[in-house]
Amino acid sequence: MPDDKTDPAEPNEDQAKPADSLKAEAQSVDADPGRKLGADLDALLVENAEMRDRLLRTMADMENLRRRTEREKTDTARYAISNFARDVLTVGDNLKRTVDHVPADAAAQDPALKSFLEGVELTERELLNVLERHGVTRIEPLGARFDPNCHQAMYEVPNPDVPEGTVVDVMQAGYVIGDRCLRPALVAIAKGGAKPAKPQAGDGNGAAPRKAANDDFPDGEQPGD
Repeated sequence: MPDDKTDPAEPNEDQAKPADSLKAEAQSVDADPGRKLGADLDALLVENAEMRDRLLRTMADMENLRRRTEREKTDTARYAISNFARDVLTVGDNLKRTVDHVPADAAAQDPALKSFLEGVELTERELLNVLERHGVTRIEPLGARFDPNCHQAMYEVPNPDVPEGTVVDVMQAGYVIGDRCLRPALVAIAKGGAKPAKPQAGDGNGAAPRKAANDDFPDGEQPGD
């Protein structure tokens, strides 16, 4: 009688079939050109997105550099005369002292002295006009709230009639060039009066604080912004 038992060493047809099927499917996947093209396309799309991001960042950096260069060029043209203008202001101060130190009645009694003082005053005005044409203007701090950005306090004066910190006297005029302080005004400020109102921003008028004329321009931009 024939033996129906299967030799355990021989592979079972049902067990071998799944392994063959898996191998065939794997070969089918590798051989499928459509699936391979899809994977390549996905990789190219990712690479393209990365290159586009790098390009946009480079363009933003170049635009920031262009704006910064234009701004530095403008600042150079505007503030290049700062040191020269500061020295010229000393000449203007001496002209004003000459006029102030001559008594008014003495000039009225001496026509020659009067004519001399008029010439000095005319020279001072012309000097200030020339400076103003180049962006240098005088600060008028009298009666204003003390601003440490463009005022220098020399002493305090007890005065309860005005808010504390009000400029009540000016010993030397101050000047600005553009939006920067060229030379602070030497002032006296009141004390003992009412507390001043808190400024909204910058100085007492709510304006942005002035920088010194030789300060570097702030660079708030970052590459890629």
